[in-house]
Amino acid sequence: MKIATWNVNSLKVRLPHVLDWLAEHRPDALCLQELKLEDKVFPVAELEAAGYRAVFNGQKTYNGVAILTPETLEPPEEVVRDIPGFADEQKRIIAATVGGVRVICGYFPNGQAVGSDKFDYKLRWLAALTDWVRDEMSHHPRLVLTGDFNIAPEARDAHPDWKDEIHVSEPERTAFAALTDLGLIDAFRLFEQPEPSFSWWDYRMGAFRRNFGLRIDHILVSPALREACSRCIIDKTPRKLERPSDHAPVLIELANAGASGAPT
Repeated sequence: MKIATWNVNSLKVRLPHVLDWLAEHRPDALCLQELKLEDKVFPVAELEAAGYRAVFNGQKTYNGVAILTPETLEPPEEVVRDIPGFADEQKRIIAATVGGVRVICGYFPNGQAVGSDKFDYKLRWLAALTDWVRDEMSHHPRLVLTGDFNIAPEARDAHPDWKDEIHVSEPERTAFAALTDLGLIDAFRLFEQPEPSFSWWDYRMGAFRRNFGLRIDHILVSPALREACSRCIIDKTPRKLERPSDHAPVLIELANAGASGAPT
């Protein structure tokens, strides 16, 4: 079973890249963030032509998340949009059960600057998410939390010259640690990886060419899936395309991930 996450930074602009990536990798679940689309204009027909269905939670101009699954799988079940009980107009969460695995796709708030109102919102959002994920894990032992976290959890996840406090501040890293304290495991760190490894690079100042980036796109897995993880990679190939997203996809492969315990 393959599960991937990708902040596409406008699905309208990046749809050809997404369709090509789906055709090459054939994931069982592709979690997208920053759709920047209202639900009424989501490209359902184009994805169906590629053999994929989607559940989505969008809004005009900003945010928006989706989970794409192949039509060869059973349709996603138990779909949840937004964090239950957390009042929020921003469309940042969608969750569904796919092939016996609970998949939560999140576009975590950026936070703008440490100490700002948007930073306070980010921390409140993270606290609400953590409480909800704790409850989800009690009902779904096989769980994946993925998306653009907008947090580089360790020093090695940020370029040494990254001077901005946002994404690397202590409160953000503490909030990330609260998620791993639930038992969730950073799948990328289960394997030996080239260092430094990043998933986001600014469009400006040749950041991608210089590898001046951050690892802020993550796939966290529950303890029940730890042994099933056979690979986790950052695919930088789409970042080299014309008019790319500033993020690269992250992909994990799972064996024996289904609810029945049979290989999937």
